[in-house]
Amino acid sequence: ELTRKLVQIESTDPGSWEYEITEFIRTFLEKAGADTQCCPVQGKRSNVRGVIHGRREHPALVFLCHMDTVVKGDGWTKDPFAAQVSDGKIWGRGACDMKAGLACALTAFGEAASRYAQAPDELPYSLVFIGTVDEEADMKGSEAAVAQGWITAEDWVLDMEPTAGKIRMAHKGRAWFLLETEGVTAHASMPEKGADAIAGMAFMIADIRRQIEATPAHEELGRSTVTFGQIEGGYSPYVVSDHCRVTIDMRIAPPLDRLAAEEILSHAVGVGEQAVPGVKGRFQVTGDRPPVETHLESKLLCVLKESVEAVTGKEAQTEVFPGYTDTAVVAGVTGNQNCMSYGPGDLAQAHKPDEYVSIADIERCVSVYRELICRMELE
Repeated sequence: ELTRKLVQIESTDPGSWEYEITEFIRTFLEKAGADTQCCPVQGKRSNVRGVIHGRREHPALVFLCHMDTVVKGDGWTKDPFAAQVSDGKIWGRGACDMKAGLACALTAFGEAASRYAQAPDELPYSLVFIGTVDEEADMKGSEAAVAQGWITAEDWVLDMEPTAGKIRMAHKGRAWFLLETEGVTAHASMPEKGADAIAGMAFMIADIRRQIEATPAHEELGRSTVTFGQIEGGYSPYVVSDHCRVTIDMRIAPPLDRLAAEEILSHAVGVGEQAVPGVKGRFQVTGDRPPVETHLESKLLCVLKESVEAVTGKEAQTEVFPGYTDTAVVAGVTGNQNCMSYGPGDLAQAHKPDEYVSIADIERCVSVYRELICRMELE
């Protein structure tokens, strides 16, 4: 029922954003007896936090959940904000990513708050719930949570992204670039009088692909990849183009890092400039998220595995997360080695029309979170 209520609150990014759902969650946390706070991130977009104070503040067990979803999009056969229930599933935008995980975390947190709010000495660690904004865009919310001191390098941090029943800790890094070329315009019948910016860009793109394909594979994360999401250039079919620009998305696995990625672009610019005399290239970094590897010695990973196995009766599996999450941001910024994802749903259902989550998944995950809270008490 809580999942359905959250799906019915539109919090698309961009769109209605997160104000209404933030207020809903703040009220929920206050009624549960948690120490509650909202902190502005951008305009009316605020992170929300609830804390059950234990005998020590850190390390705390932190449930980290984003409140936004992607836009509704086209192609729906069901009302995206009705939270319809059928075939053992809840349907709607954000049902999978990640309103169900949000509901599971709030439920387990609220139950713990009822037990411990009046008896903090019985809880050895603090239990924290954080709802973040902007995860589906620039992840300003998780960055702000770290900057605000809501999460530290020593905390145990779990997000509730859809993980298809697996624990996911490792992530490829992300390096984003804007690559631009300048040429010299000329009549298309006399191309030798100009310098074709698009042709120069073509050589640069080909060289970037060649270099990325030559990088070694990481034993866990695999090979680095590159995509060119948008390209534009020129202003007429009959004129030598004097400008071109392309956006680049690199998913980086060690030993490649952002500085090595910049060297790849610098080399490609040189190749393009040499191939098409008169063309000049330049690039800028527009995003930088470092890769995150699995840390088998992680205390949270160990106890989460035990919790999964206790609830499901099966050995917990750990795999790479194909995207980038709020906990990956925390790990990358702070160096925290106790950051991971485990939540209801399958990432393959996220961001699609007729998005859904299995009710059985919701029941499994809230049981795991309850078990985790109890097992961490013993650590």
